[in-house]
Amino acid sequence: MSKELSRQFKRLNKKEEKILNKKENKLIKSKVTPVMDKVQDKIPEKLKDTLESAFFKGFQLVFEKGNIVIEKTYNKDRLMSDYEVNNYILDKNLNRKSINKLDKYARDSKRLNTSLSFVEGSVLGFFGVGLPDIPIFIGVIMKTIYEIALNYGYKYDNDEEKAFILKLIAAAMGEGEEKLRLNDEVSMLGDSIDKNLEMNIDLDLLVKDTAKTLSDALLVGKFIQGIPLIGALGGTINYTIIKKIAKYAEVKYKKRYLAKKLLMNK
Repeated sequence: MSKELSRQFKRLNKKEEKILNKKENKLIKSKVTPVMDKVQDKIPEKLKDTLESAFFKGFQLVFEKGNIVIEKTYNKDRLMSDYEVNNYILDKNLNRKSINKLDKYARDSKRLNTSLSFVEGSVLGFFGVGLPDIPIFIGVIMKTIYEIALNYGYKYDNDEEKAFILKLIAAAMGEGEEKLRLNDEVSMLGDSIDKNLEMNIDLDLLVKDTAKTLSDALLVGKFIQGIPLIGALGGTINYTIIKKIAKYAEVKYKKRYLAKKLLMNK
C-alpha cells in the first residue's frame, strides 16, 4: 500500500512542478506584451485600488455570510458521504482505480465551475459589467475549492482552513519566485493543520494579501471586461482563473490526503 501511495505522491509532485513552471496567460498578467502595455496606459489609476477593495470586501462577505448561499449550490452531505465510501474502498484496496474514483468528483466539479465562470463572465462582460461581477466570481472560486476540499475529506469553515484556502488562491495566481515562495507556505500550512500544531492566524491580513494578488493579476482583464461587447472576453478570463485555481487546489488537497495516508502506513 505504501509503495502505491509513494508512486501517487511522486506523480503529484511532477504535476505540481509543471503547474509552478507554467507560463502565465497574457490577459491575467501584469507584465505583458506592448499591446497590453497600451491597454494598461488607459486604465484609471484608481481602478487598482477599487479592484483590490472589491476583492477584499468580497472575501469578507463570503467568510461572514456567504457559505450558506454557496452550500446551496451543491449537496454537502452527499459529498461528505461519497468521500467516506471512497476513502473506505481506498483503504481496503489501494490502486490506481480506487485513486481515480476518489479524484472523479474533483475533476467533475472543476469542469462544471469553469464552464459556469465562462458563461457568467461572458454575459456580464458583453454588457460592460466588470467590477460588479466580483462577488459572483469569488463565489464561484470558493464553490470550486469547497467541493474539492470535501472530495478529499477536508472542511473549510474554521480559521485554519480558511487561511489555507486564501494562501492557496494567492499561490495559484502568483508569478515567478513569489509563486514558489507561496507554494512552500501552502504546503507548510497544510502540514501544520494536519498535525494539529498551534498557529497564529491573521485572516484579515491574509484576505488583504490575497485580494491584492488577485487584483494585480486581473487588472487588465477586468478593465477589458468593463468595456461593452469587447468585455465578452471576460468569459475567457474568468474561465482561465477558475481552471488555474481548481487545478492547483486539486493537487494541494490531494497531497495533504496522501501525506496523511503515508504517515499512517509507516
